[in-house]
Amino acid sequence: MELKNDRFLRALARQPVDRTPVWMMRQAGRYLPEYRRVRGEAGSFMDLCQDAERACEVTLQPLDRYPLDAAILFSDILTIPDAMGLGLYFETGEGPKFRKPVRTAADVEALTLPDAEGDLGYVMKAVSTIRRELNGRVPLIGFSGSPWTLATYMVEGASSKDFRHVKSMLYGNPDAMHQLLDLLAQAVTDYLNAQIRAGAQAVQIFDTWGGTLSTPAYLEFSLRYMEQIVAGLIREHDGRRVPVILFTKNGGQWLEHIASTGADAVGLDWTTELSDARARVGHRVALQGNLDPNVLFAHPAAIRAEVARILDSYGDGPGHIFNLGHGISQFTDPDHVTAFMEALHELSPAYHNS
Repeated sequence: MELKNDRFLRALARQPVDRTPVWMMRQAGRYLPEYRRVRGEAGSFMDLCQDAERACEVTLQPLDRYPLDAAILFSDILTIPDAMGLGLYFETGEGPKFRKPVRTAADVEALTLPDAEGDLGYVMKAVSTIRRELNGRVPLIGFSGSPWTLATYMVEGASSKDFRHVKSMLYGNPDAMHQLLDLLAQAVTDYLNAQIRAGAQAVQIFDTWGGTLSTPAYLEFSLRYMEQIVAGLIREHDGRRVPVILFTKNGGQWLEHIASTGADAVGLDWTTELSDARARVGHRVALQGNLDPNVLFAHPAAIRAEVARILDSYGDGPGHIFNLGHGISQFTDPDHVTAFMEALHELSPAYHNS
């Protein structure tokens, strides 16, 4: 199937494009009234994730509103631990929780590798359904959480502010932590490869909690396992290269290390300046980022000014994908997203025509 808009994939390959491509983390979500309608019809959040037709519908909703350059699979990063039998559930206002947290070496030993095609077949069905319905409109991004990020939820049993349990295991029983992370790296590799076979044309690894670690701990317990995943991924499918994006929230201090993993692109949050990042690693990887999502609560003139500043910070030439630094807020006014898209479309071509 011919891809009508390959701007995103070309930018990831640092090839010339006519304007800066854009997609948003949490692209489909509670800021859209049409999403809230479908979410209400589905029942629970996981019911929505496991319904391929509805997952497809909410994936495509943002593309019907905005001229985005990629779709991203609607799913959750905790599908893998859920498939390991840890009892994932969601409580209103409290986020994800697990009924059976992993706290001991014995708990780690008891875990088994999930079957990506079987245990997580509903994700692959969603991917193939979305890919079919896109009909070449834009590329489809698949994704997973990083092993370290998945481990934080599995060990803590929920979201955490201090990461007390998982860091206690990291420092107090590093062998058990490495065993857990190695299992998760295998699971993520299988999971992303299954998404690629089902139709994902690029994949992103979300290392949401890597930035909570010290530098030695990040390199040993987070980046090491993401590099292992990158090495095991399918990199050519359907006659095209399948690019990989790594995103560590608050990971700007480790850019050189991340760029050395073999990934095609590094995602940045708003705490890292694009000009600095490009000077450090831009000749090796594409850069994705990095609008502070809270800018979208400002008036359109302020949104436009920040878009212009970010474009200017990256400068001329290919290799930049515009993205929110860590996801759109559920409270964002959809009209402010429109103002953002209009500013980007008007301003970015100048940076690709010089």
